[in-house]
Amino acid sequence: MPHSRSHPSHGSLTIGDTYVPYSGNGGYTVSHYDLDLDYKVANNRLAATAVITATATHELSRFSVDFCGLVATRVSVDGIAPSKLVESARKLTITPARTIGAGDQFVVTVRYGGSPRPVRSVWGQLGWEELSDGVLVASQPSGAPSWFPCNDHPSDKASYRIRITAESSYSVLANGRLISRVRRASRTTSTFETVEPMASYSASIQIGAYREVVLARLPVAQSVFAPIDLMARAEKDFADQHRMLALFERSFGPYPFGEYSVVVTDDNLEIPVEAHGFAVFGKNHIDGLGRSERLIAHELAHSWFGNSLTATTWKDIWLHEGFACYAEWLWSEEAGGPTADRLAHQHWGRLSHLAQDLAIGDPGPELMFDDRVYKRGALTLHALRTTIGDDAFFELLSSWATENRYGNVTTEGFYLHARERSAVDLDDLFESWLFTKRLPVLPS
Repeated sequence: MPHSRSHPSHGSLTIGDTYVPYSGNGGYTVSHYDLDLDYKVANNRLAATAVITATATHELSRFSVDFCGLVATRVSVDGIAPSKLVESARKLTITPARTIGAGDQFVVTVRYGGSPRPVRSVWGQLGWEELSDGVLVASQPSGAPSWFPCNDHPSDKASYRIRITAESSYSVLANGRLISRVRRASRTTSTFETVEPMASYSASIQIGAYREVVLARLPVAQSVFAPIDLMARAEKDFADQHRMLALFERSFGPYPFGEYSVVVTDDNLEIPVEAHGFAVFGKNHIDGLGRSERLIAHELAHSWFGNSLTATTWKDIWLHEGFACYAEWLWSEEAGGPTADRLAHQHWGRLSHLAQDLAIGDPGPELMFDDRVYKRGALTLHALRTTIGDDAFFELLSSWATENRYGNVTTEGFYLHARERSAVDLDDLFESWLFTKRLPVLPS
């Protein structure tokens, strides 16, 4: 029998997710990002170094990272300059001086800089965005390469250390726990650490002329960052957030992170944005009258569904948005508003008059953020609740969130989790609500 030889392979320049065909990279997984950013707000200039610790899933003679709009000035793999380096519009392709063996850990260091700007996509501008006086980073689903080189796919979660230096007149917030803040002359360096695995799209930095106010200390620390002239309204609008968090802990299990913050920008935003450990609202969402209560509950619920439990591929985004939408209905019920059942029937009636042209279990990239994915996802959960009963339903939600804490999840995994905990056959329910375009009738 002839002896077969193992040949070095190239890491794929994509991870194979058809929803984000240019994002993600094969051949390795990342365990940690160490980002050191020096940013000048006045002229939008970034000078940075990223240290990426990864493990090869097979032998690599070449691999790539997602990187867009910035310039790499120096790159090394395990301290050695690569034999070849190619920077294209969306990728940094690296040929290391020595082939990386399957299972080997390696460290990629990228020094880079430029004027960060959003990544263009079918969903609009994503990633690093200048505000009127500061910065907002909102990367879902594929905007993270606008500010750091990464394996930009939700299936490859990692821990992070983010250190950012900016003008001392600005407040800076990043994911995780604030480790240190050091002021030198007119500039301040803030260091944040995230120990829980985090998806690249959830990594975020917010910079602005903000004041911080503590909203609550239990069950976890909760703060709001807002311009001083918006703070009074923000404190009123977020006054019940600690009650929402307590409800969601009862419904979904313990809050998965060490703290939760909200940022209110001095700019209008189309929609609020979730990130790992915090959420961002525009000043148009804050009126002091509580009119964004639904949105506040929605973004908080993403701490469980999206940030802790992250879809393995983007076709399963209903596992984020449908669950967060249903959390809105649970809060309405808790706060004395319309019950979840009443809201389910209201939204069913509205959806029944809209086009029946998507299956939320695989809506396609153009429709993955369609409001019908959100609402029909919530209706799927309500149909499940009605079918199996409240006790079984809430035990199922809590065990799903707890057993998959910090991991990646799939629709099939949720179906199997539900089937194991139900005496009722759920095959028709999941098939009709998730994979059939026509809207099913709500069970009574």
